Amino acid sequence: MATLTYLLDPEPTPALLDQLTDLWAEVSNAGGAVGFSDLPVPREVVRPEVERYAATLAEGRTRLLGGFDEDGRLVATAFFGFNAHRLQGHWCWLYTVMVHPSLQGGGHGSALLAEAERHARALGLEALRLTCRGGMGLEDFYGRCGYKEVGRVPGGLRVSADDDRDDVMMWLPLT
Repeated sequence: MATLTYLLDPEPTPALLDQLTDLWAEVSNAGGAVGFSDLPVPREVVRPEVERYAATLAEGRTRLLGGFDEDGRLVATAFFGFNAHRLQGHWCWLYTVMVHPSLQGGGHGSALLAEAERHARALGLEALRLTCRGGMGLEDFYGRCGYKEVGRVPGGLRVSADDDRDDVMMWLPLT
């Protein structure tokens, strides 16, 4: 297994945003359930989403946990999305959890989630919450990493006109 270095809050430089755009497109085009369904997805379609994330980073509403390979290339991500509601400040969302396709199946996804858990604890959070697309085995993967399925909306995600998937909510208590 290649060694990745994890960094919370890497500087969102133009080069990093380019790497994020490339990573997101590559994960999507390899079949990853990270928000795009009309494949192949070109960089030009992904880039506006990256720019929206960059704005939320600048506003402090999200924080990026990046996994970098030996060459310093961004190859894994998880975004912490913080809650503004006073009754939900003790937990946060994990968004856009992804590992480069060439590294999938080698334990990097589990390592990324362990790093996210470690940072969440250091931030004083009591739980992490994420959603995933049903029908892909993702809930099983997250379950092996300690997350529990706490909700499911049947057909809550429309992948295409004739392909609705369950929107599965997962929860990881940290206390």
